[in-house]
Amino acid sequence: MTFAIIKERKNPPDRRVVFSPEKCQDVIKKFPDARIIVEASEVRIFPDEAYQKAGVEVRKDISEADVMLGVKEVPIDALIPNKKYFYFSHTIKKQPYNRKLLKAMLQKNIEMFDHETIVTADNHRLIGFGYYAGLVGAYNGFRALGLRDKLFVLPKVENLPDLEAVKAELDKITLPKIRIILSGTGKVARGAKEILDHLKIREVTDAEYLSKEFNEPVYCLIDVSEYNKRKDDGAFDKQEFYSDPSEYESDFMKYAKASDMFITGHFFGNGAPYLFTREDAKNPDFKINLVADISCDIDGPVACTIKASTIADPFYGYDPQTESETEYDAAGAITVMAVDNLPCELPKDASEGFGEMFFENVMPAFFNGDREGILERAQITTSDGKLTPRFAYLKDYVEIAD
Repeated sequence: MTFAIIKERKNPPDRRVVFSPEKCQDVIKKFPDARIIVEASEVRIFPDEAYQKAGVEVRKDISEADVMLGVKEVPIDALIPNKKYFYFSHTIKKQPYNRKLLKAMLQKNIEMFDHETIVTADNHRLIGFGYYAGLVGAYNGFRALGLRDKLFVLPKVENLPDLEAVKAELDKITLPKIRIILSGTGKVARGAKEILDHLKIREVTDAEYLSKEFNEPVYCLIDVSEYNKRKDDGAFDKQEFYSDPSEYESDFMKYAKASDMFITGHFFGNGAPYLFTREDAKNPDFKINLVADISCDIDGPVACTIKASTIADPFYGYDPQTESETEYDAAGAITVMAVDNLPCELPKDASEGFGEMFFENVMPAFFNGDREGILERAQITTSDGKLTPRFAYLKDYVEIAD
């Protein structure tokens, strides 16, 4: 079976890749029936020469491959019919901007496997870039703090070679007495927590955070059960909340009253209560003045995230009173970092980590008859131009007339 590492064609350019040259060697060594070819690219973090040096063929035409491995959406005119594709398609939530892409894959009889749909039998994601988004997002939050308050100047992550260099820059700064709330318990939160711990910021319990004063920087990690509550004041039931959150409301304001900075590492499900609304942000007791919104749900659960920002221009200000954008350092504004492609800033580490997950969790399925059902669960479209039963809910989405 021939696998092709495809060229990333989306703009702005994405330098990440599924497999590094070293990981390609691991694949071929462990799976003798696997062959890898690489589509020539001038933007990839690992140059073509690195793959050639690793014994991997680089070419302009990769149409002979059976399986195409990419990261971001593939332009419609670059899709090769009758192939298997793996990339983040951003279609499974019926995103309007990629509906034509999904239609094109059906028309071209492409078997689509979205990285986001590669899950265990109980629906836990097996691969992703969330950890790296957490690392970069938290760093960017402190970079914003330093620039806004003229405390220190941290370089952009994209100008640093790797995670080790990122941490070395953090070693040079001194933080003021600041109170930070971090939401979530998944890979994003784990990455953000790693930055907080590297800075030697003291982690305190929920009870301590809400009841005590501190003469040092502190942070508190909160889960859904701590920033949501039942409307009838009954006991929080996590399974009930995930299956039907309609009986719950936000309890985040108690943290907003006690925090300077908010780093979002949570997953927000459809129908869940917003963490804080625009009205909440107008409350005189609302003390958060800097939000590193790694989750980046626009006009959603974090009210000040009114748009995504970019790696080139990562910060903006949100004026709670006018509910509008302003300068990131404007008086009375909430400084917002809402870059929606954070792992792109750390392409080498992110690619190596992602490749390891794909190697461990997905590659065996091609050669063991998909014993664990990994590929079956992940497949969105079939070779005869149909949606798989698991993704049949997308039928009305693709049938909307252009």
